[in-house]
Amino acid sequence: MEFIKNLLFGSPDLWGGGVAHSVLILSLVIAAGIFAGKFKVRGISLGVTGILFVGIIFSHFGMNVDSHLLHFMKEFGLILFVYSIGLQVGPGFFSSFKQGGVTLNKLAVLTVVMGVGVTIALHYITGISMTTMVGVMSGAVTNTPGLGAAQQAFSDMHAGADAPDIATGYAVAYPLGVIGAIATLMLLRRILKIDVPAEEAAAGASGEAADLVKQPVSIEIGNEAINGKNLSEIHDFIRRDFVVSRICHKGGEPELVKASTTLHCGDRILVVAAPKDVEALIALLGHEVEANWHIMSKNMISRRILITKPELNGKHLSDLRIRNTCGVTITRVNRAGIDLVAAGNLQLQLGDRVTVVGPEHSVKQAESVFGNSLKRLNHPNLIPIFLGIALGVILGSISFWIPGIPQPVKLGLAGGPLIVAILIGRWGPYYKLITYTTMSANLMLREVGISLFLAGVGLGAGSNFVPTIVSGGYVWIAYGAIITIVPLLLCGIIGKLCYKLNYYTIIGVLSGATTNPPALAYSSEQTSTDAPSVGYATVYPLAMFLRVLAAQLLILIFG
Repeated sequence: MEFIKNLLFGSPDLWGGGVAHSVLILSLVIAAGIFAGKFKVRGISLGVTGILFVGIIFSHFGMNVDSHLLHFMKEFGLILFVYSIGLQVGPGFFSSFKQGGVTLNKLAVLTVVMGVGVTIALHYITGISMTTMVGVMSGAVTNTPGLGAAQQAFSDMHAGADAPDIATGYAVAYPLGVIGAIATLMLLRRILKIDVPAEEAAAGASGEAADLVKQPVSIEIGNEAINGKNLSEIHDFIRRDFVVSRICHKGGEPELVKASTTLHCGDRILVVAAPKDVEALIALLGHEVEANWHIMSKNMISRRILITKPELNGKHLSDLRIRNTCGVTITRVNRAGIDLVAAGNLQLQLGDRVTVVGPEHSVKQAESVFGNSLKRLNHPNLIPIFLGIALGVILGSISFWIPGIPQPVKLGLAGGPLIVAILIGRWGPYYKLITYTTMSANLMLREVGISLFLAGVGLGAGSNFVPTIVSGGYVWIAYGAIITIVPLLLCGIIGKLCYKLNYYTIIGVLSGATTNPPALAYSSEQTSTDAPSVGYATVYPLAMFLRVLAAQLLILIFG
């Protein structure tokens, strides 16, 4: 019995209660929390946040870990979590402000600002401390990094002290944050009187989300002004990003093209471009035609090749001169699930998938140039990860002043690594820094980090959770519901009436603005199009950054 007691409750004779005790408690909390998070009620589950609630239960019954060890595990887990998120969203963070993404990000920013405004209003109306309200706000929008940032900011302000009410507010508001977001998206469809079939048809054909996808189109040259000009001249004239994959001269077989290929009236070409550019290209070149290039191009194949050679990381597509060296044409580059036009100034990254067209022997030669070896990619590049974490900790520890704020501001252990990861993910290839990790490796790093963090938060908040709820903390659930519902409802109406966005794009944007994966899962189930997913991915990076920053600023200004 003494043996079991020491394992579960620790021994005062051992540092931190004993290593075996600490590892056992953390492991049990994480395993039980993940298991509990899988249970669904009406299709909704807690997911990884189940770890937080299991940690609260363990702590409530006296099974805890040394506070110093718990603090380290919590902060280290947070760093791993936000850094892996930054690496994932970094390549698309700045490009999300281009094209139709500007409008979507405006709506996301408005959602975040409204949520912060409602939080401040409730703080003054109810008299509840800002530390509690920031925890409620983070739970209401299911934003765990915001919770970590708020705790880090409070700790910096008060010489390492913790504020348990931040975690308690988060835990109380979180369940309704998930349910309330989904219920609001359902309510929006009724308020806006959405014609589901018409809206779904429009979602796949137009709107800001469609601008972020590339598509092929067959065009027959019919413009006399184009007749006799080569592709290089046409690119300079049109000034739009597009790639000509193949050309079929009158009465001839399809063949590959290069910059010097001359176009004549009656020629048919296969063009890859963004939908917003397709209409202009058709108007300038001729008219759209139906053409089955797979049947016509009997001697050519199309294949996606994985870039796995480290020496190609950071090189521009034009540097490879792949058309001259291998005799193939690159039509598009797929990065993180998004097809990019294969323009000459596009910078390649390890893990990109390039679509090449050409004779089979030429395609095989191109494979040897790019690598196409999954074994190489499966080997993790740990130097950029730990170097980036070190730089992030340094950046997060630097104090700076913002006018009107009495305390110096730090990005902290949440904001610093997040910003460095975004910057490395975006510009690392320019400096030959290999930032690629497989999706499974990134997900493993992220899940281990968030599991350690949530276990630490739950174990730290458990002793105060039940007394807080009993003494009136249950009313925080209502405040969390207000923070969840009001911004989503107002911004959904604004997105439809003012920005004229498609409903399915709107619910994807609102899910991303609240960094709410269950809401995205619900949104994606409502339509066969990818409009919700594209909207979510477009605004998620900026929304995540703003959520982390807002949580810190509220603590620094009001806490």
